Amino acid sequence: MHRLSSSFVLGFHGCDRIVGERLLAGERFKPSENAYDWLGPGIYFWERNWQRGLAFAREHMKRRASAVAEPFVVGAVIDLGTCLDLTTDTSINPVRVAHDYLLRDLQSSNVPIPSNSKDGLRRYLDCAVITRVHELYSSPDGSDEIDTVRAVFVETRASTSRNCSRGIELSFLASNTAICLSTGRRA
Repeated sequence: MHRLSSSFVLGFHGCDRIVGERLLAGERFKPSENAYDWLGPGIYFWERNWQRGLAFAREHMKRRASAVAEPFVVGAVIDLGTCLDLTTDTSINPVRVAHDYLLRDLQSSNVPIPSNSKDGLRRYLDCAVITRVHELYSSPDGSDEIDTVRAVFVETRASTSRNCSRGIELSFLASNTAICLSTGRRA
């Protein structure tokens, strides 16, 4: 982890229009605290990509029991501060260490090791590892030393394209950078 010298980035958060308008009026973001949040508990943004933020809100709207009725995106200038930047070698070792400690502790306690879902949406193991990084790198008074987590999110989207008379299945890879303003641990 390190403090980036030019640490300000633009981030875009997909949400419902009512929530977005409340945020623009000054209401605070509500951190996500699901056990499957990829980069751990926090507030998620797409770096430099408002279109992906809006697409996220549209995708969320299609899910059962979604709180998104009208997709919206809110932009923010984010100071990454002390960043667990998973796009750099500096941050990979703390993740390896946290993973090793997590596996050791779970195995010694006979607790099942969490796993990520096959569809890639629910990332229980990833969340547990990032949460463990926060625990390992918090200060003695319990305050969190990590302000943000930054990582590349690679998506695949399958679509069918018509070429002459036959259908061809194509997978498109899209690489986006996701940022999580960390809360460090679930409540």
